[in-house]
Amino acid sequence: MAGEILDNQGKGEVSWSWPSIHREGIIFGSIAVGLSLIPLLLLGWQILGWPMLFVSVGVFAFFRDPERVVPQDEAAIVSPADGLISLITQVEPPEELRIEDGSAYKSMPSGPVTRVSIFMSVFDVHINRTPISGTVTRLVYIPGKFMNADLDKASEENERQHFLIERSDGLQVGFTQIAGLIARRIIPHVKTGDMLASGQRVGHIRFGSRVDVYLPAGTEPKVLMGQRVIAGETILAEVGQAKLLEGIAQ
Repeated sequence: MAGEILDNQGKGEVSWSWPSIHREGIIFGSIAVGLSLIPLLLLGWQILGWPMLFVSVGVFAFFRDPERVVPQDEAAIVSPADGLISLITQVEPPEELRIEDGSAYKSMPSGPVTRVSIFMSVFDVHINRTPISGTVTRLVYIPGKFMNADLDKASEENERQHFLIERSDGLQVGFTQIAGLIARRIIPHVKTGDMLASGQRVGHIRFGSRVDVYLPAGTEPKVLMGQRVIAGETILAEVGQAKLLEGIAQ
């Protein structure tokens, strides 16, 4: 199904398949399986070996990398992460995205914008994707703490990596990968100057974390607090739309 065009009128062929595993997951999962076989087969410690083998399966599952059907709409800003909408607030974009860095690319303008925070538990897919098509004009890594990613101050104090994507028409969307209590490494798959399609993979964070998205001025989210979103598929917002939405948890 990869690369196939599908639509809401029934075009395309779809079938279920096992999600692929990121290459890091194959390495870590294989190591975990090998370590579990030592007490299970060589030492006969089944009480230890079987739980370790179960954890190995969890390692493979953590690094799963399923295909996604990305909406092809110029107005759509898609979710960069799987997870729970945990915060929606008005903030200034990160300083690292606003200051001039001496490059030929322009920075984000100052002024309050809507930030949508997506919390990823260890059970979510951790491959992150770009919310719009465009060029990576800034990629900034900041070392920091490893506080609970649910906290608002994690955006400014935790280890994080900022992305700024700019379309050919000048529209910019910034987003930030933030490490959490368990996450200990943020790994990019792209570099400054790369041209990306909407929903393309840009990196991953190991073992639980958060992604913040900074929407363009005048744009409000189409998602609600407490809603679960899917990277590359859920439309977080439509450019220029600022309609109030309400929901009921049930």
